Amino acid sequence: MKNQEIKKAVKKRYAQHAQENTSCCPTCSCSEKNDITKHTKAIGYSQNELKSIPESAVLGLGCGNPTALAELKKGEIVLDLGSGAGIDVFLAANKVGESGRVIGIDMTEEMIQRAKKTAKDNGYKNVEFRLGEIEDLPVQDNTVDVVISNCVINLSPDKLQTFKEAFRVLKPGGRLLVSDLVTEGILPEDIKKSFDAWSGCIAGALQKNEYLDTIQNAGFRNVQIVSQNCYIEKEMDSRLTGKITSIKVRAIK
Repeated sequence: MKNQEIKKAVKKRYAQHAQENTSCCPTCSCSEKNDITKHTKAIGYSQNELKSIPESAVLGLGCGNPTALAELKKGEIVLDLGSGAGIDVFLAANKVGESGRVIGIDMTEEMIQRAKKTAKDNGYKNVEFRLGEIEDLPVQDNTVDVVISNCVINLSPDKLQTFKEAFRVLKPGGRLLVSDLVTEGILPEDIKKSFDAWSGCIAGALQKNEYLDTIQNAGFRNVQIVSQNCYIEKEMDSRLTGKITSIKVRAIK
């Protein structure tokens, strides 16, 4: 499977999410608003958080809530890798305040268009959405206080380069806080070679120790799992039972 073919499949799937608002998570098929809200709460977002941001920013596509553990402060500059419709960008914007700034990066034009419209319609002045790939961030060196990401890095065919880019744009002492899916054991070959499984955040997931080693190899220190839990969805292949884990990882530049 070539990297560009993988990215094409991922873009197609997430463009559909942005346009149709029909799916609430990478591995299930719910489509109703109540299902989206239920899933979003299940992965770590509170009712108060969801009420504090525009409804159009919530598609339920993550596997955690990185803003809950990022300890964001007023005035900080935050970068969200794979920002989608903007749920974490808008939550972070509320925390860093008018003196802070949040940048969302996504490679899917439809997601960027949706997020920009949401920001404009709701008067957000401290957010910005940029079209780009997380392996080649359109962000200057040493300019960001915090990098967050929510169930996106597993979609990248070059995770080491992605973490190197996160390291590059962070200021010295800057923080990385990501929610992502990893594996416990080897996945079946047909799943690893499936474009649907790639765009569903499964086929590209690394084994847990390899994921942590990749962050460290990119230059980060104090790499640690903050929390983790078994990730199960009703539509998931039975062969994956017990093999997919949702983790939240913190690291420092």
